[in-house]
Amino acid sequence: MSLKYLFFYLIFTFSLFSSTLHLSTSSNPARLNPLIATDSASGEIANFIFNSLVKYDASGQNVIGDLAQSYKRISPTVIEFKLRHGIKWHDGKPFSADDVVFTYNLIISPKVMSPYSTDFRVVKEVRALDDYTVRVTYTKPYFKALEIWMMGIVPKHILENEKDIMGSSFNTHPIGTGPYFLKKLEFSKQIELAANPSYFEHKANIDTIVFHVIADSMTRFLMLKNGEIDVDALEPMQYERQLDKGFHQKFKHLELLSHSYTYLGFNLRLKKFQDPKVREALSLAINRQELVDILFLNHGSVCTGPFLPGSKGFNEGVKAPQQDITRARALLKSAGYDAAHPLEFEIATSNSNPIRPYAAEILQRQLLKVGVKVTLKVMEWQAFLNTVVMPKKFETVLLGWGLSLAPDPYMIWHSDGDVPGGFNMIGYHSGRTDRLIEKMENSTEPDKTASLQRDIFASIVKDNPYLFLVVPNTINVYNRRIHGVKPTINGIWEDYIDWEKK
Repeated sequence: MSLKYLFFYLIFTFSLFSSTLHLSTSSNPARLNPLIATDSASGEIANFIFNSLVKYDASGQNVIGDLAQSYKRISPTVIEFKLRHGIKWHDGKPFSADDVVFTYNLIISPKVMSPYSTDFRVVKEVRALDDYTVRVTYTKPYFKALEIWMMGIVPKHILENEKDIMGSSFNTHPIGTGPYFLKKLEFSKQIELAANPSYFEHKANIDTIVFHVIADSMTRFLMLKNGEIDVDALEPMQYERQLDKGFHQKFKHLELLSHSYTYLGFNLRLKKFQDPKVREALSLAINRQELVDILFLNHGSVCTGPFLPGSKGFNEGVKAPQQDITRARALLKSAGYDAAHPLEFEIATSNSNPIRPYAAEILQRQLLKVGVKVTLKVMEWQAFLNTVVMPKKFETVLLGWGLSLAPDPYMIWHSDGDVPGGFNMIGYHSGRTDRLIEKMENSTEPDKTASLQRDIFASIVKDNPYLFLVVPNTINVYNRRIHGVKPTINGIWEDYIDWEKK
């Protein structure tokens, strides 16, 4: 056989045994660097490329090793991590304890504007005892001492001489230790990941992951129905009324409580929203169940506060307010607003989530019943993030937050989070809530921590800095050719390197 025909034979043979998982994302990733990946597209893709020291197990209750083979508490303020041997970065360089120390020093440095840096505020020192041992010393006992190391670790040898981390080429050409490496990045087209042949667990069974960048939700849906996308989350309307028998023959579905909620956030720097009577009035004007019924066709529930339902910090005693038009009007009147001088403001949101523009329209209609005049601004995600959210140029924003199994309210709800690049973008300041958060942070007793979290939950809800609206369900669908999907409290992506596409 000639070399020419041998080459084509090998290519043909490889194509028979290789497999590709097709996914979609609604926007381009801003920065594929786990230290500064704050948008959902960047975070989702970076998770395939980078590893952290530790992670949750399938139950979501226990912390287990990732890059770390094991860990132990030397004292209430000292944890020692033993790293796995033989791990390599995607460029073949060895991973070591120096990379962990470098990552810590980088995220707390002035070079990086990252909301995640606040997680490390109680870390006193991170020291490499040898190539495979890292000792972390905290300034005090910290309830989340392990969980902060669920952040991706970045390579020292690539970034140690980088002067501009925020604008670095690394953010679009990342080098990680993860099960996949970035093969191709075409903005507004597709992002291609290839399986890391040297991954320390084992090479992922699926050779390639392709993210198709599709801003239009209808186009994404049509591609899914045509089998051009293998795994996705469906909107309730799509699931209930736009699928035929043929779709269900090709796809399996699995519905889980999402780890997220939707909220309307007030810019509390504005005088009109500093009056608690105004915020209470707007809360009472909203019919949250109507949002669940109309937007999610009962595939969701009313949100009562900032922590995940079913988690230890969730406060079951806090109930969502029922719509009370009369009381809402009275509160607005006492705050100086009436038909002659109505309260007016703008709701800004993004169309990256197709539900939110409709939610904004429903809120606009509901608030009009109490005489509040609302205008809407709907933008593309990146423009919305860069010109509205980050510079805090809004009156109200309709957005969502992901919910952690071990919530740390410090970043969003403590006064210290109201800084450039911080997640307390609405400017919420409450001495009562700050004190509860600080007390919780010093706790290492699980029951005490959970009790304080429930108190924080109630304290925040009482102040109405957000209107907590809905917790949607996630309706996952995946191609029946994919085998090995194991749903857990963490979602459907547990052990995805063991998936097979047949």
